[in-house]
Amino acid sequence: MNYAKQSARNAYQGNAVATASPARLLVMLFDRLVLDAERGEAALAAGLHEECNSQLQHAQAIVTELQSTLDVDRMPAGAEMMALYDYLQRQLVSANIARDRAAAAEAVKIARELCDTWRQAALLAAVSA
Repeated sequence: MNYAKQSARNAYQGNAVATASPARLLVMLFDRLVLDAERGEAALAAGLHEECNSQLQHAQAIVTELQSTLDVDRMPAGAEMMALYDYLQRQLVSANIARDRAAAAEAVKIARELCDTWRQAALLAAVSA
């Protein structure tokens, strides 16, 4: 991609983030988590270990951010959500370090389910507003 196209794309993405509601931002974060997990899983299957590492580390960073912003005491089922994030993080690490394909597949499955759940919650919140 040439510089002008990349610059325009970055500006568009920056604007999308700057104008998004908190619920939409969360969905965008989960969309990226799913993308990273899927790319990591595909790279692992193809034997592209550097690409796998890069994608799964980014997914791990997203999960770490989700964990750091989760208010366990104020969110209903917050402790359960934290336990799920912990499990997802362990699967991502196992996929990355041990090159565990089953862990990668499990991480993708969980990421997709979480993304779908938060997308539905965001839609309900938008309808209620």
